[in-house]
Amino acid sequence: MIINYTEAGWEIITQRAHGQLAAQIAYHWSHTIRTERWLETLLAIAEHDDAQVELERDNLLTPQGGPVNFKMKVFEQRHCTQTMDFALSKSRYIALLCSMHLDFIYGADCAGNAHAIRFLKTQKALQKTWRRELNLTIAEAERDYRLLEWCDALSLLLCQRENQPEARAVEISNGPNDKSYQLIQTAADTLTVAPWPFELPAFELYYETRLIPQLTFKDAAEFRNAFRAAKVSEKRWQFQR
Repeated sequence: MIINYTEAGWEIITQRAHGQLAAQIAYHWSHTIRTERWLETLLAIAEHDDAQVELERDNLLTPQGGPVNFKMKVFEQRHCTQTMDFALSKSRYIALLCSMHLDFIYGADCAGNAHAIRFLKTQKALQKTWRRELNLTIAEAERDYRLLEWCDALSLLLCQRENQPEARAVEISNGPNDKSYQLIQTAADTLTVAPWPFELPAFELYYETRLIPQLTFKDAAEFRNAFRAAKVSEKRWQFQR
């Protein structure tokens, strides 16, 4: 879950909603990025967090009884294995991009965790096998993955409300062309990206949020009930060149 503390309570965006927003972003990228595997690329971006189904887990609360933000979590073998099982059940290409994403997320932080090191080592070998089977070069796989990572980064910035007022720029990430991009808010509900990487001069993005006024919960079951009862609303942003 992506958790924002607001005056009205906890604003919650699910990992799957964040992934769907990332895919919306990718859909609007300049069409020059599209390959014969474009649909699979969009699916990988949309579903890279699909193994995170919030209500299926019990580790939903902090010791103080508040909801656990995604940043608080570390390597979880079950989550990573499910991510790869889901991806591979669709295609090796989707599995390749999801595997690269897990390495990006956990690769630098798994020192001392034997399970994580072993899992990521296995993934590296699988990535090599899948690239060979799919006739993809390392550069081609990296280009496609950088689009996933860039869209993931921008989606997280939006979901975490990290855009800044007064046209102050926020770095997003390097895109598939290895350029650096910045997010800039130009009006109350309007954003731009510099340099502009998208096909259209203007479009709209949206994602669903839930607001839970209750701040602490006695257990995961109580939180689940509050989550299911929470009002769902849409946050919309206009993007303009």
